[in-house]
Amino acid sequence: MNRFTHARVLVTGAASGIGQATALRLLSEGALVAVADVSKEGLAETTRLAKESDLEGRLHSFTLDVADEASVVSGVRRILETLGGLDVLVNAAGILRGSHTHRTTLEMWNRTIAVNLTGMFLVTREALPALLGSNRGGVVVNFSSTSATFAHPYMAAYAASKGGIQSFTHALALEYGKQGLRAVAVAPGSIKSGITDTTATYLPSDTDWTLFEKLSPILGTDLESGGAPMAGPEKVAGVIAMLASEDGSFITGTEIRIDGGTHA
Repeated sequence: MNRFTHARVLVTGAASGIGQATALRLLSEGALVAVADVSKEGLAETTRLAKESDLEGRLHSFTLDVADEASVVSGVRRILETLGGLDVLVNAAGILRGSHTHRTTLEMWNRTIAVNLTGMFLVTREALPALLGSNRGGVVVNFSSTSATFAHPYMAAYAASKGGIQSFTHALALEYGKQGLRAVAVAPGSIKSGITDTTATYLPSDTDWTLFEKLSPILGTDLESGGAPMAGPEKVAGVIAMLASEDGSFITGTEIRIDGGTHA
């Protein structure tokens, strides 16, 4: 399929996990893709993977810190100049920090909100004029999480940030719908990524693991992370490709849960 021929795409958080898989999927379907992340090493790996599939000719890499306004303003400006506009924005950048809520520091809370929620807002704000000028009809895909609507212990700050992303997405869809913009959120769960691989290191030393007993997919998986069954990030990348293409042209102002039935 070449659903994204001549489409200009920006994917944040593209140095690993679902962001990386999404960038590679959209490249494979013909898009001109800018990948942005704070990790130079991770971006180099994304470029290497693209090169393995002979896709690096349509890939542009940018170091960008979504939690820093100056970095976002200058970085998005450079990206738009390089791509010559923008048709699709995928806000995949995010972090997870776990803690008992009564022991969560203000620094931890603020950092989680800054990267996950404020960072998503900053990138979207800077990209909106270009997206509204897209001849294809601009699309924003934001990364929420199943934790936004289902209980995940020790992740209050993360859950709050992801719930905010869903609310922001709904507001964005209504505000700009008449101008041709679509805004959708995806809510992954039980998907192997850099976040899931390191979650255990962020959880309290006295974590009650029985609280996680219900957090398992009902569909079969072939991967695991921290001993938990997981599906690969390409499962989410495929859904994002659908949402951002003409196949998703009647979908906006909602979130799509991709968790193998974990929260069925």
